[in-house]
Amino acid sequence: MGAFGKLIDVVLFLYFALMAVIAPLIDGQTSLPKGIFPAFLTDLKSSYITDFGDYLLLEKPHFLVGLVWHELVFLWPLSIANVYAILAGKSWFGTTCLLYGASLVTSMAAILGEMIGSGKASERLLTMYVPFMAVGILAVLRGLVSRSTKSSASVGKKRSTIMPRRKLA
Repeated sequence: MGAFGKLIDVVLFLYFALMAVIAPLIDGQTSLPKGIFPAFLTDLKSSYITDFGDYLLLEKPHFLVGLVWHELVFLWPLSIANVYAILAGKSWFGTTCLLYGASLVTSMAAILGEMIGSGKASERLLTMYVPFMAVGILAVLRGLVSRSTKSSASVGKKRSTIMPRRKLA
């Protein structure tokens, strides 16, 4: 993939590393009891809600709570796995990146659809959420590119012939 591919991997690595920390500590406050979080974390989230006017995190509609559970159960472990995959150069990174990206794009479509459709979201709030859609698309493309280069690299290679088993006397 060259230098451009490495740059994409660096961007994705930074995103996955941040999400490995942010998902349980900040986003988890939406669906988990507040009592389990230190005061400075709940204050940080409250100041974000006030500064950006994030009405979704303030109102906690049921669909958002469900998406946060999805993030904690499915996307958070994938973030950790993707950080490891990038650092260790694992071949399955493309697959997990594709899974993460497709899931993130789907979640962001629901969230952005609500924000834009309701007309409640400020420009500032949208500029906070839209980059997540962009990262999701980038992750999907990264997953597809790694899969297409893998399959195109195998074109023209001779398949091994499976020899029949010999019968034992």
